[in-house]
Amino acid sequence: MEKKTKIGVLLVNLGSPASTKTSDVRRFLKKFLGDRRVVNIPRPIWWLILNGFILPFRPRKSAKAYKKIWQKAGSPLVLLTKSLAEKVALRFSNTQWQVDYAMSYSEPAIEKKLTEFKPDCDEIIVIPLYPQYSSTTTASVYDEVGRVLGTWRHIPSLRFVSDYHQHPLYIKAIAHSVQKFWKKDRSDLLLMSFHGLPQKLTEWGDPYFHQCQTSAQLIVDELGLKPSEWKLVFQSRFGKAEWLKPYCIEVLKELPTQGIKTIDVICPGFAADCLETLEEIAMTNKAIFMDAGGEKYHYIAALNDSQKQVDLMVDIINS
Repeated sequence: MEKKTKIGVLLVNLGSPASTKTSDVRRFLKKFLGDRRVVNIPRPIWWLILNGFILPFRPRKSAKAYKKIWQKAGSPLVLLTKSLAEKVALRFSNTQWQVDYAMSYSEPAIEKKLTEFKPDCDEIIVIPLYPQYSSTTTASVYDEVGRVLGTWRHIPSLRFVSDYHQHPLYIKAIAHSVQKFWKKDRSDLLLMSFHGLPQKLTEWGDPYFHQCQTSAQLIVDELGLKPSEWKLVFQSRFGKAEWLKPYCIEVLKELPTQGIKTIDVICPGFAADCLETLEEIAMTNKAIFMDAGGEKYHYIAALNDSQKQVDLMVDIINS
């Protein structure tokens, strides 16, 4: 009898601290910020900055932010990614396909999940949950997958999904989220906020900036918006170097002075809600906008484990 091919599917997200304890946040940040893909500064210099100035102070501040969004069962990012993987797995429950999830900088680790696939799978599909490719996120997942598989004697077939920034179901799913929210309430402006990156990465060939622009325009086209009805911004700037513009915080401060006092914000670059959406965008940045004279500010949730996101993942897997 011919052997049936078994396929392992791994959905990968960034990860979260194990808890909101400062020690756990420090451990997470050390691994995350220690990744050469995440911070493109010569190692000796960055080692001094990271260990001398960031890790002694930032974990306590970050721990306070995590406490604002932490759920009883744990990190929203991990819980939502786990739920998404479980729902996708149900769609393949009567097949030879095995669907699971992993985190780049926390548990469950990529190595652990790939090792669980090893005895049974002749092919592995890896889907980093970053719609837009970036060397700081997607490439980091590729590095770890390559490192792990490089230790195996028998390497299975591998399909690595580098991005899905213009996948029709992704665009329609984001647009649907906006339209669904607008049935209840609609503001003067739709602000699309993507995570920022140092400008130099674009100069070095990272396609992230251009893919964000493409995704935003496709979403706008799907929604049928006029240029005056939306803006693209970049959030989470860190350090003194020039990052992708326009900066979200600066735009939020300027909008009320331009007569735009009600806005809806969505973050199409985040597959699942996390610290950057739930605390930074929905809380901190809302306060900035309201203090600047804004009157209404709504954050529209990420796709998370919605049926639209499940359909998207299933279509990517079957492609």
